[in-house]
Amino acid sequence: MAFDNIKLEKGLYGTARGFTGSLEMLDPSENYKGTPLEGLDAYQRQLKRFDIKISGRNSDTVEKFFKTTDSSALFPEYVARAVATGMEEAGRLDSIVASISDINGLDYRSITSIPSEEDKLLADVAEGAFIPTTTVKTKDKLVSLKKRGRMLVASYEAIRFQRLDLFTVMLRQIGAYIARAQFCDAVDVLINGDGNDNAAEVLNCSTPSNLSYADLVSLWNSFSPYNMNVLLASPALMPSLLNMEEFKDAAAGQSFHGTGRMISPLGAELIKTSALEGSRLIGLDKSCALEKVTAGSVVTEYDKLIDRQLERAAVTVTAGFAKIFDDSAKVLNV
Repeated sequence: MAFDNIKLEKGLYGTARGFTGSLEMLDPSENYKGTPLEGLDAYQRQLKRFDIKISGRNSDTVEKFFKTTDSSALFPEYVARAVATGMEEAGRLDSIVASISDINGLDYRSITSIPSEEDKLLADVAEGAFIPTTTVKTKDKLVSLKKRGRMLVASYEAIRFQRLDLFTVMLRQIGAYIARAQFCDAVDVLINGDGNDNAAEVLNCSTPSNLSYADLVSLWNSFSPYNMNVLLASPALMPSLLNMEEFKDAAAGQSFHGTGRMISPLGAELIKTSALEGSRLIGLDKSCALEKVTAGSVVTEYDKLIDRQLERAAVTVTAGFAKIFDDSAKVLNV
């Protein structure tokens, strides 16, 4: 088959499509429908070509990637995928991000719409009458993208005989670090805005330093016409929330025991995050509060990895966050 004869080289990483995208152009997955290889992408077929097992108790060692010049070109993609898996497993961004925009550069200007109170009301429109408008425009300032990553420091001699299953665990932990850093970046934008004078409205408890259920109801009620469906809480505030009688209902308990996710009696998903300091909450409508902007996926120093120079090989992800509707996220200080 075609995948057995593809010449693998470093240049495949330098294309706009990336390594797997370039492989797909040379070896389209659609050609394998109805065959035993259906369901595998072009990279996974290359692993099968060189008989490299990356998971399970019978996984190969790291040095299996470096048996040939061709197979060594697969190693950076393996590292990138393992890190990306760690980001997905540890990240909670899917709970607060409404949209993801992939861009090819480092400059990005998002759009915004600031509806008035009248714009939020869908009034009747008589025949021939003026139809209310919604103005969408680009923001004044660019979205700030940040590069987050870790340096992979390990000699080839130290890891060559390690099982890939175990090495994958180490790489997933790198992904977890990156995911936590990105979540902190997202929370910062929710609170302070994205540089376009759109910091979140700050509310205060009716009684300072004493969070009550009535304060949560007031926060929830302030979101009209949005829906407060996510509630971020600092670790310092989480015990006060969970010890409220209203948070001890049966439905919340069943959800926590069954899925590990906590919900509030207000119907919002409750997330504890160390990205919030002190005693504060963020309520938001996840469907319209935040946009994530990414400049590519996980990036590896593929030259070093292919040449077994793992001592100082960086693994990075570049991303930023922008607010969509300014008043769809609010902060409650306790």
